[in-house]
Formats: sequence, C-alpha cells, structure tokens
Amino acid sequence: MRLVLVGPPGAGKGTQATLLAASLGVPHISTGVLLRDEARAGTPLGEQVAEVMATGGLVPTPVTLGLVEQRIAEPDAAEGFILDGFPRSTEQAEALDALLAPHGQELTAVVLLDLPDEEVVRRIGGRRVCAADAAHSFHLDTAPPADPGVCDHCGGELFQREDDRPETVLRRQQVYRAETVPLISYYEAAGLLRRVAATGPVAEVAQRIRAVLPTG
Repeated sequence: MRLVLVGPPGAGKGTQATLLAASLGVPHISTGVLLRDEARAGTPLGEQVAEVMATGGLVPTPVTLGLVEQRIAEPDAAEGFILDGFPRSTEQAEALDALLAPHGQELTAVVLLDLPDEEVVRRIGGRRVCAADAAHSFHLDTAPPADPGVCDHCGGELFQREDDRPETVLRRQQVYRAETVPLISYYEAAGLLRRVAATGPVAEVAQRIRAVLPTG
C-alpha cells in the first residue's frame, strides 16, 4: 500500500504515519526527518535546507524529490510506503507520479487530516523534540516529559524546533494555504483523497484513517 498523508502543520501526520506503518508493515518516510538529517550533516545542501526550513518555506522540489527517490528505492519500501510531508504542492504531486510510473507503481490513497487553525497553533506551540533523537517528541500539554526539558527515552535535551516557533507557524500556515490546499483538489480529482477529522485522541483518529483506506 502506497499512501500519502497531507494536512496542516500539527495535524498529527507523523504520529499517524508511524502507527499506520507498524500495522501495514511498510516504512514511514518522513521528508521532514530526511531534510533535517541533511541539514544536520552540515553539507552545502544541508545549509540551504536549514535556511529554508527556519523560515517555514518549502524546500525546492528537486532536493526533496531526490531524497524521496533514494528512500523509496530501498528494499523495505518495495511493497509500499507511507509518505509524510511530501508532496506539499501540485508540482510535487506530479513529480511523485512521474517518479513512480516507470516502476509500474501508483498511490493507493491520499489521507487528508483536517484540523482547525486554532488547534494547529496550540499543538505546534507545545511540541518539544529530543536533540539526541528526533524520533523522540513530546508535547507540553498532551504528552509532557516526566522531567521538564529532558527526554524520557534517552535523557537528551528537549528543545523547540525553529519551524515550531509561533512566527514560523504563521508562515507555515500561509505556505500550506497557498501551496498545499490546491493539492487537495488535485488528489480529489484523481479519486484518491480521503478526508479524516484529526481532532480527538490519537487512537480515534487512527481508527478513522483505517476505516477510509481501501481493503484487499
């Protein structure tokens, strides 16, 4: 199964993609993680990526597409994958289609996680990530660490990412509306879009997602 999760910042795409990956037996491919890893590598490309992400903008499509192409070519993605964070525009959607077509592959479905603006701000503002392992994340309101500022899993320092700060969140919402909302129409026209309310407990949202996915 080849899925794409889309939605505003803070909609829970990463959380739900992780759950889906475990249940479906396919890898969760987060372009945010791929890009941040590249930024931390300190390469010239990584420096460019870090600058764009710090302002809430979209990393150029060729850069993101190249990282995605490398990742889905790995053996664990042969039977499918769950993309989180890509595509984020119709240009990227068309590029993804072109990438899959030569291999006789196509997307199974695109899940849109709907979330009100006020909830977006609340969710992102409280998010904290482990400096030692970006896969370890917490939320000051809904999933706080046992010891403030310290990762429960490895003891790493928790911090607020630049792209989670209030001024950047506003920019990210602007980018989402300008670039990603047209993407919804693109996938709707293709008959791939599945709308799911992203409010409520994580487990309930996960059930809603599974309920709209194709079976068989």
